[in-house]
Amino acid sequence: MAQKIRPDSLRIGIIKGWKSRWFVRGSYKNRLEEDMFIRRLVEKEIKTAGVVSIDIERDASQSYKVIIKAARPGLIIGRGGQGIEDLSKKIKKVLESVLRKRGDNKPKVALSLNVEELKRSEISAQYVAQSIAWDLERRMPYRRSMKKTIENAMQNEEVKGIKIRVAGRLNGADIARAEMLAQGKLPLQTLRANIDYGQATAVTTYGAIGVKVWVYKGLVFDTDKEKKER
Repeated sequence: MAQKIRPDSLRIGIIKGWKSRWFVRGSYKNRLEEDMFIRRLVEKEIKTAGVVSIDIERDASQSYKVIIKAARPGLIIGRGGQGIEDLSKKIKKVLESVLRKRGDNKPKVALSLNVEELKRSEISAQYVAQSIAWDLERRMPYRRSMKKTIENAMQNEEVKGIKIRVAGRLNGADIARAEMLAQGKLPLQTLRANIDYGQATAVTTYGAIGVKVWVYKGLVFDTDKEKKER
């Protein structure tokens, strides 16, 4: 099972939390659709900012709170906060159009948009995967990019192991193939193992190249408070 699904989804409720935090009032399908529209819009508009995670929260009044964690928050905020205002308007416009299609003639959307900075980008699997995809789009050799990324990540004490897999028409080859490099430990079946996972797609002239990254950051043990309660 650990080899067939995302390692972060396997650990939800054990050592990782949900990316969407709300209770259903009405249709679950509608709430899920709204989250999908928000995530797609954010990824499309600020892809170059190195977005690592998008968390969505709703309170009892069903107002939205979107928390974006990115490696380059300045690109999102913009000069004088203009960028974040424009992004908020676009998200509201998309949500209002969705609500109109459901029959709400006067939709009102309460939205709060927060941007957080990713302090350690070299140990974030999503940012590492995106940076490798950018290198491939700039026609850099994939092996050099993978080796450089592994060396930079393993210099951090928090990283215990890393694995990178790229697949597609590598270096413009006629036949697509997959290449993988790994270093250190990667216990995918240990649910206490803090494994960060990220994936990205490099759009090249030869076609799409997929990038997957696994980063092992050690075991997560019970806190002292949990031990006392037992």
